Amino acid sequence: MTGTSGSWPSGAFLSRGNERGLDSLPYVSSVPSRVFIARLAGVAVFDPRGDQVGKIRDVVVILRHGSVPPRVLGLVVEVAPRRRIFVPMTRVTAIDSGQVVTTGLVNLRRFEQRPTETLVLGELLDRRVTLIETDETVTVHDVAMSQERTRDWVCAKIFVRKGGGLRRRRESFVVDWDAVTGLSRIDPDQGAESLLATVERLRPADLANMLQDLPPKRAAEIARSLDDQKLADVMEELPEEDRVQILGMLEVERAADVLEEMDPDDAADLLSELSPERAAAYLDLMEPGEADDLRRLLSYGDYTAGGMMTTEPVIVSPDATVAEALARVRNPDLSPALASQVYVVRAPLETPTGKYLGAAHFQRLLREPPSTLVSAVVDSEFEPVGPEAPLSQVTRYFATYNLVALPVVDEADHLLGTVTVDDVIDHMLPSNWRERDSDDEHETLVAQEHADGT
Repeated sequence: MTGTSGSWPSGAFLSRGNERGLDSLPYVSSVPSRVFIARLAGVAVFDPRGDQVGKIRDVVVILRHGSVPPRVLGLVVEVAPRRRIFVPMTRVTAIDSGQVVTTGLVNLRRFEQRPTETLVLGELLDRRVTLIETDETVTVHDVAMSQERTRDWVCAKIFVRKGGGLRRRRESFVVDWDAVTGLSRIDPDQGAESLLATVERLRPADLANMLQDLPPKRAAEIARSLDDQKLADVMEELPEEDRVQILGMLEVERAADVLEEMDPDDAADLLSELSPERAAAYLDLMEPGEADDLRRLLSYGDYTAGGMMTTEPVIVSPDATVAEALARVRNPDLSPALASQVYVVRAPLETPTGKYLGAAHFQRLLREPPSTLVSAVVDSEFEPVGPEAPLSQVTRYFATYNLVALPVVDEADHLLGTVTVDDVIDHMLPSNWRERDSDDEHETLVAQEHADGT
């Protein structure tokens, strides 16, 4: 064993030295003798012409009996639009720092994990194993794969870490695959620290896509390890069934906290999928103001303006200045659609507000002196819609006036919220649009085109 002090081994990405079938692998050119798999997460995959195919999300292996190192079958690569495909090692021609090159021929059929297969990042990282020599328990921090003389890729090395106390740095070192036991069993106390470190830069939509590909137990471990805001962002990108499942895996108080962090319209959609008793239990644990907003949203139909709107638009009083309005839209937590307009109302300034006066568009604010009052630049001619307006009417408004956000008011002209274009699109798409693509019934092969592009 070679010891370090709590960090990755030197040259962590590299250290010199078949389509899930048993075809003989071609020898990969321009490749290091050892590649640490956690450092492959998010690495770009290119075809021979230099066009990017996608990004690596995981590595598929088959665990073998005894102490025989597992064989690497291929890579899980994410291609547009958020589809994960399988690229066998037979298609990999080069692995360099920061990129992987393939032959250019990939199968676009969505990756489906088979019972005999294991995902290195999704299932092996953070697993607790036992060192045979000392009988100590260590945690898997990374797995290294290398190409043998037979040209097969195997996982022969493991980067492990001993648990240290608060005052002691945790010792890390590399061991042979056969130096530990416990990799082939289910670890009931498996953590998520190492896996989270590999995906911390993923966007919420990509992380949500990854969770769908993990076993339920592992997905729950990752979800519990995310902070409330991150988990809320991820939940907003998951299909309804997965949202409900993950919410049920959390403690009741934690689930209520995550619901508070979600956009109100998404949280209301999620609560509507639960039993009335369960939804009421979560609402009772939330802040009264947050809970009241959600109860109001739940009172509207799913395909109405009230059911689609968010209750947290950017709101200012008529005596606010342009500088104050622009400061509000600079909030990095605002979506581009919400930041596109500032709504001017009389007090109170929280929904449902006082009388709605109009909207000040972001581009118009940029053209005005900072000291100008927003009341001087509001667009008062644009008609808002009522909460009962159906999706068809809302859609026509967006198309007719090229909108990205639409205010919603009640009969007394109190601002209730705003419908954003992403919510409209969400309701226009099939209900299962976040789930696996419906065209997985057939295989599509993308062959490398000729150099002239024909």
